[in-house]
Amino acid sequence: MKNDRQSMILEIISQENIETQEQLLTRLQERGINSTQATISRDIKQMHLIKEPAGHGVYKYAVSGNRTRLNFAEKLQTIFRESITSIAYAQNIVVLKTMPGLASAAAAALDSMDIAYMVGSLAGDDTAFLLMRDTDSAAAFCDEIKEML
Repeated sequence: MKNDRQSMILEIISQENIETQEQLLTRLQERGINSTQATISRDIKQMHLIKEPAGHGVYKYAVSGNRTRLNFAEKLQTIFRESITSIAYAQNIVVLKTMPGLASAAAAALDSMDIAYMVGSLAGDDTAFLLMRDTDSAAAFCDEIKEML
């Protein structure tokens, strides 16, 4: 649902000059996607959309020129989606199960992201332990990964 909504957002802003989040929300609703302004705001931030001049003092939403960073994030999401088989947490430890041979790569990718609340990781063949600063961070991280999957 999130991926469909974000794909639709990209389609809409490529076809029309969208000036406000409310205008974008209306266009999504016209296409059968019900959402909230808060969700649209999070999507805009996550997708790295910017406002650029559209002429006559008007600004419109557009894809950032830093598209390679977004492509990297999309590729990482695809790799995670296809390699992670389960995720759970106990206290401040997240247990990430992957397809055989991929736990180390997943842990290394997460380590390279410098996630503020992640202390470190330890990976074997198909399981990685991720040490978070506290239980709330572990829960939030699991929720984020589950949403991505």
